[in-house]
Amino acid sequence: MHLTLHRHGDSQGTAATAIEVELAWPEPAKLALTYVVTGDVAALELPPPTAGGRTDDLWKHTCLEAFVGPANGAGYHEFNLAPSTQWAAYGFSSYREGMAPIQPFDDPSVSVETTADRFVQRATLNLSDLPGLRPDADWRLALTAVIEQRDGLKSYWALAHPAGRPDFHHADSFFQVITAAERA
Repeated sequence: MHLTLHRHGDSQGTAATAIEVELAWPEPAKLALTYVVTGDVAALELPPPTAGGRTDDLWKHTCLEAFVGPANGAGYHEFNLAPSTQWAAYGFSSYREGMAPIQPFDDPSVSVETTADRFVQRATLNLSDLPGLRPDADWRLALTAVIEQRDGLKSYWALAHPAGRPDFHHADSFFQVITAAERA
């Protein structure tokens, strides 16, 4: 499934000109994400790859994100994937409430490729043991990105933005519904 992220009107950074995401389900509970960020890559603040691993506060810099929750329910899970190959995974009981690291969670093995006009980031999330995500039920999905430039300016991208300032946790950001049949 091919999806396009939209830039929030309050974004100041302009180096990223487009973000597209390819979704695939190699298994019913494994979500493979390929983010393609197009623009002036030399102007972007992309940390060098590290050994990866779980790290907090990734959303403060360039970070590609996925939010997944049951189609009918207030809880959801947030996944932060940085170009450094570091990642984070959190569960929420409702809108910005009950945040807790998801333990245990399989390393999503983030990988990044860059050229002069785009960077591509891939990761596969194993969602099989997450509370509230039944394999036979529909799921809601929000895909988002924070893109930081070397000059410190940022742009905010999502499938859909709620009114007002950027808020990736808002219910209006959970734009895409993925049916159990689509994941099979």
